[in-house]
Amino acid sequence: MPETVVAETPVPKAAEAGAKRTALFGGKVPLAKLRDLALVPAIVVIAIIGQIVSPIFLQPDNLINVLQQMAEIAVLVLAQTMILIVKKMDLSLESTMGLAPGVAAWLVVPTGATHGLGLLPGAWAVPITLVVGALIGVINSLLIIRFGLNGFIVTLGMLIVVRGVLTGISGGQTFFQLPESMLYLGTAEWFGMPASIWLTLVLFAVAIVVLGWTSFGRSLYAIGGNVDAAKAAGIRTDRVLWIVLVTGSVLAALAGLMLSGRLASVASAQGNGYIFTVFAAAVIGGISLNGGKGTMFGAFCGILLLFMIQNVLTLGGVPAQWIGALNGLIILVALMISRITGGKVQE
Repeated sequence: MPETVVAETPVPKAAEAGAKRTALFGGKVPLAKLRDLALVPAIVVIAIIGQIVSPIFLQPDNLINVLQQMAEIAVLVLAQTMILIVKKMDLSLESTMGLAPGVAAWLVVPTGATHGLGLLPGAWAVPITLVVGALIGVINSLLIIRFGLNGFIVTLGMLIVVRGVLTGISGGQTFFQLPESMLYLGTAEWFGMPASIWLTLVLFAVAIVVLGWTSFGRSLYAIGGNVDAAKAAGIRTDRVLWIVLVTGSVLAALAGLMLSGRLASVASAQGNGYIFTVFAAAVIGGISLNGGKGTMFGAFCGILLLFMIQNVLTLGGVPAQWIGALNGLIILVALMISRITGGKVQE
């Protein structure tokens, strides 16, 4: 009889821990918001420094240019933030950003234009892009969730595979003569601003609401904080993880569509190296690599601050090589700040 009591004891405790974590979520929001708002003064300071460096920094045209260049990577940051909150990681997002629109271009671009096959009308380009993104997410989810493989290794392998497939179908060349459907998000304007900027802002607004004010959002934090406690609290963790990973890949495909539209092409190396900027933005935005911490507002502030710094350096005549090195430095500084403010290094 005592053995039965001992065996059953951990279950209620786990459930109680999960319930406490969920209940305390509301109490943790103010602290998270304070940390997010800490980037706002930094953004203001960079804006002032930028205006001193170059009088065109705060001109509407330059600010819109910064936001438009930021839009595609910001969508990647949104996707990666969701995945990091549930204590997972997807390195293949940058390759998905290239392959998804690449497959669409391969199938719809007329024969004779690079390696285009011209098999389908241009109207199919957008659905194909999103379906390819979803398919990559499904494969990642199957390997990580169903077969229990290490997420870092799986997505690293997927990154290499996807990048190789894009190189193969494109012959190492760039797809041109894209249909209007693929150009729309990169060229259209809504209310005087590029459509890509509006779309990015809407996606972040929706993500902020979902993560901050819905049970689904709370389940993401619960899973990232303690997956066993989340299960004991009745959260269907596998289903949530599937949704997050597949949605992340679809968002990466959408980001690729936005970039392809802006550049009016799909390069064989599209998206390569973007993942470093994505992680830099997430870390300085307060997203924990340990899962369960961080907000979408913080992530948005992180990518905005990063692109503002890059723009200031560009206007100041700093060589591009040094701008690239800045991302790694920002990650290191953010980790040190995290240690000072939180008492624990994000791993």
